[in-house]
Amino acid sequence: MLGLTLFLFVLALVLLWQGQREQRRAGLPLGRLLYTDLHPLQPTERAFFDPHTGLTGKPDYVVQQGEVLIPVEVKAREAPLQPYLGHVYQVLAYCLLIESQTGRRPPYGILRYRNRTFAIDYTPQAEQTLRALIAEMQAIAPGRAPARSHAETARCARCGYRLHCDQRL
Repeated sequence: MLGLTLFLFVLALVLLWQGQREQRRAGLPLGRLLYTDLHPLQPTERAFFDPHTGLTGKPDYVVQQGEVLIPVEVKAREAPLQPYLGHVYQVLAYCLLIESQTGRRPPYGILRYRNRTFAIDYTPQAEQTLRALIAEMQAIAPGRAPARSHAETARCARCGYRLHCDQRL
């Protein structure tokens, strides 16, 4: 019986070590994986929503480190020298959404390209810039949802909102 217990304990340690190694290799910060929108065998995760801005979105991952929640956005392409501004705003938006839903402010978010990872600081100044951009976008089309682009059939087929969309292909 002691041999079996020892074997199971060692096996658990090996699996834990392998999981942490895979998490690091994927560019994810160490911590507990709370949320994923990329697992093909799981149903689509519920989107985060901020009632003050009307912003909604789903980060690819949310990792918990102690009491801190870190959103992670994964891009399949090679990394540019500096992250694309649109991708930075996307990560900042996920920080805002997590804070709105949970009351816990992420200190940063992660932007993971195929070959490089960037930490995007969620400072009060970054939040202010994001909120100004959201307000500017809302002023362009007040009270109207933007028209969706359905030029890519494959993208439409993988969309997490497909079941609820009246414009799906």
